[in-house]
Amino acid sequence: MTTGPDSPGVSVVMPFLDAGQFIEEAIDSVLAQTLPGFELLLIDDGSNDGSTAIAQRYAARVPEKVRYLEHSGHANRGKSASRNFGIAEARGRYLTFLDADDVFLPHKLAHQSELLARHPEAVMVYGATEYWRSWETSRLLRRRDKPGKLGVKAERLYRPPDLLIAWLRAPGIVPCICGLLARTAVVRDTGSFEDQIHDLYEDQVFLVKMLMAGDVYVESGCAERYRQHAGSSSALAIAAGHYHPWRKNPARLKFLRWLQEFLADHGNLSGDLQTALERALRPYAGTLGARLRWFS
Repeated sequence: MTTGPDSPGVSVVMPFLDAGQFIEEAIDSVLAQTLPGFELLLIDDGSNDGSTAIAQRYAARVPEKVRYLEHSGHANRGKSASRNFGIAEARGRYLTFLDADDVFLPHKLAHQSELLARHPEAVMVYGATEYWRSWETSRLLRRRDKPGKLGVKAERLYRPPDLLIAWLRAPGIVPCICGLLARTAVVRDTGSFEDQIHDLYEDQVFLVKMLMAGDVYVESGCAERYRQHAGSSSALAIAAGHYHPWRKNPARLKFLRWLQEFLADHGNLSGDLQTALERALRPYAGTLGARLRWFS
């Protein structure tokens, strides 16, 4: 879908699947934005709980702000296909993502829109996102909320491939998907998400494409809350042994192999970037790499 002079400034893409526990809070956090010109695209990925009815109710109540979309036949297509559906339908000049269990703080869209307007050479802006634990007030031993690590200097532009090199060296500094705001036209030009990588690391595939598409501005602010709970996709993957934020795991190996092929296809696999990728792959050499071939 093309943008025009009457289009909203920002499109927020929110895919959801059986998200009845949290989706209302996520939607309300978007509707509470101080930026007046935005749209929220609710992409139903085949939900079977009450979240479909909740999303449809918001779309009927606030049609000028909220649109409800679903795959043909109410199918479950996965995160990547659902986000790509939203990208294709987006009318905003800028675009961002919010999972249905996370929330935006009220200034998120206004602040990052102003940063992109101030830095026309940037294809994307991102900052730290709060790891949100205090939402679960019933826990007796509540861990503190804290922002994620940026790992690089803030309030400056980075040219490709500087951020990708930094992320390969320190995987813990990769931002959350809700922490960015990007130019919609560039998102579409990059090819967006990869449908065949629809669960773990699907966000990093998208982020890599954006990092290599042009300059990225890293800000010092924090305007999103990333809910920590046992039912999240990352928590379930850790429990199943498919993923871990810092230990060797099959999902990261699959991502690194995709990255190696992507960079080679685009003529970017050289110099410091090649060295950083080779170093990231080194722990998977030998027995672990052989044991994980089925995951490719």
